[in-house]
Amino acid sequence: MNPEPSSREASALKWVGKRLGRDLFKPNGVLILNASHRLSPDDLSRLAEHGIVLSEQDIEKPKHESEILRALEQSVSQMEDIFKNIRLKGQIPLLEIRNEVLPAIYESTENVRVFPLLLSLQAKDEYTYRHNVAVGAISSMLGRWLGLPENELAVLTVGALLHDVGKMRVPESILNKKGKLTDEEYDIMKKHTIYGYEMLQSCVGLSRRSALIALQHHERDDGTGYPLRIASDKIDYLSKIVSVADVFHALSSNRVYRAASPFYEILHRMYTGTLGPFDRAILRTFTRRLMNALVGSEVELTDGRVGKVVLINPVDPTRPLIQIGRQFLDLSREPGIRMEQIVG
Repeated sequence: MNPEPSSREASALKWVGKRLGRDLFKPNGVLILNASHRLSPDDLSRLAEHGIVLSEQDIEKPKHESEILRALEQSVSQMEDIFKNIRLKGQIPLLEIRNEVLPAIYESTENVRVFPLLLSLQAKDEYTYRHNVAVGAISSMLGRWLGLPENELAVLTVGALLHDVGKMRVPESILNKKGKLTDEEYDIMKKHTIYGYEMLQSCVGLSRRSALIALQHHERDDGTGYPLRIASDKIDYLSKIVSVADVFHALSSNRVYRAASPFYEILHRMYTGTLGPFDRAILRTFTRRLMNALVGSEVELTDGRVGKVVLINPVDPTRPLIQIGRQFLDLSREPGIRMEQIVG
């Protein structure tokens, strides 16, 4: 089993993706890193070797959301190049992923509001590559909401970024097919979980838990998932987080065979179990935090009325209290009415 990050390394990981606010020098005056440099895990290791411990005063104030999202968009192109290279050579460039893609994900999930981030992650094209970045970002965000320590958050984010890497062993004719897969093709596609586990397990420097994410992200709590049909007690906690992020992003993205669903419809279907059983505590946190981010927004209801979300129902967060003019509508008591779309 590959080693997990040490506690000292874990405490430093919170700076990954941040930009330096000043030049950093060795004790002898030699420049190590320039101001505005975006910090990677390798940079933190170099600083530790010289006994340099970062503080808030060393870090540049966050950039505007649009700049952060542009960097995240660039990471999609980087992942496309990385995955195509993996298909050709069968090797995973872990250092490139950690130093180039991971910082953009950390910065975006810390400094971008929830809905601008989710909107930017919706797949409009190049789904295979954008999906991996999106699941990495959503999993990282959810991991923070769940209070994961920094070392586990790092393992989670890398594993989520590479959760579908096994698809690089699936024939492109199946991977890029625009119609519905046959039963035989679907059986081949499902093997990407095993392929991914094999690839990541043999990757030097990668935690075995990241490999388990590739293997288990399609497993479900009641044992109806694949490839091993294992139940909740045998599914790694990090894999459970990624399974929520994976399904959410897949359904919120346009695909060649179906249009994206509204996020609150997806949340309702996930929360009520129509998309399969997920870990309830993880799903409850995910749903509550996303719906809380919607408070104050105007929404159009299925009956055509427009109102403002004012309060989230603690029992069913997907059925909030809506203010329409001077009246209030409790959607938990109106099963025939639901939110249709966010206005604006």
